Amino acid sequence: MATDVQIVIDSADPHGLADWWAEALGWQVEAQDEAFIRGLVESGAASEADTTTHRGALVWRVGAALNSPDPGRPRVLFQRVPEGKTVKNRVHLDLHVGDERREAEVARLVGMGATELYRESQGPFTWATLADPEGNEFCVA
Repeated sequence: MATDVQIVIDSADPHGLADWWAEALGWQVEAQDEAFIRGLVESGAASEADTTTHRGALVWRVGAALNSPDPGRPRVLFQRVPEGKTVKNRVHLDLHVGDERREAEVARLVGMGATELYRESQGPFTWATLADPEGNEFCVA
């Protein structure tokens, strides 16, 4: 039996960062069921403090997730944490766009608020390392 994988990224603003990555990847932010959330709050199983409003919708405060339009890719969850990022990531995302699209993709992502950190190559492979708006490193190869 195969094991499902979810990628989790710590964040100060999970909903804002999920929006940013959805645009960066061309994925969709996973819808949250307002009626379900309201029902849990009304029944006492959750509190108003567990919720927030994002883009006019009631959502869980602790996180937001992305889903790929292509089945079989892992879900990406952005979860709220109290501390900011202070050191290099131990795990990061690689966005494979190909040599012919790399420069345009780096420019697009920087235009969206990413920061270019450095360029590297090893043998025939070349990539740019960037940071998302919260400082999480990722590569564009």
